[in-house]
Amino acid sequence: MSATPRPALTGTPVLETERLRLRAPVAADFETFAAHVATDRARYTGGPQDRAMAWRAFCHMTGHWVLRGYGMFFFTDKTSDDVLGFAGPWFPEGWPEPELGWSVMIDAAEGKGYALEAARAARGFAYDVLGWPTAISLIDAANTRSQALARRLGCVPEGPGEVLGKPCVIWRHPAPDVLTDGGMEAYA
Repeated sequence: MSATPRPALTGTPVLETERLRLRAPVAADFETFAAHVATDRARYTGGPQDRAMAWRAFCHMTGHWVLRGYGMFFFTDKTSDDVLGFAGPWFPEGWPEPELGWSVMIDAAEGKGYALEAARAARGFAYDVLGWPTAISLIDAANTRSQALARRLGCVPEGPGEVLGKPCVIWRHPAPDVLTDGGMEAYA
């Protein structure tokens, strides 16, 4: 009996930066994702979650690509292809407007600038390819690491917000015409 081929999203973009490859999620990414969302590291992105809820969240990310034509890129190390985190344009039901989100999934990848590199590439994609005139990031008030990254991206806090009944702070990204590179971020 031959192995059943695993379906995959086709026609989705792949972005490359100096160190990273950003691509749509694939089935093999689930184990890393499930391990991440089972920990306290995921407390600001809906976790901790058991494996069944992790599967639903993972399928939500994959389905977003199908229904919206864009979604969270899983970013990998270009050399090893190890999944490090996710970043990308995101606009699920219940969100106030399109968001740029990010998360580092691997402890060893924290503090190395990967999330900044991935978020810049994802923002460039949202502005240059999707034509977004602006973007927000919804960040928990206690998530100081994500707030620091938002500041490095040039974002400013706009005020309180709420997503799915949970309070957050809305951070506004600079518009494409305000960025020094005219909206073109670092991606190939």
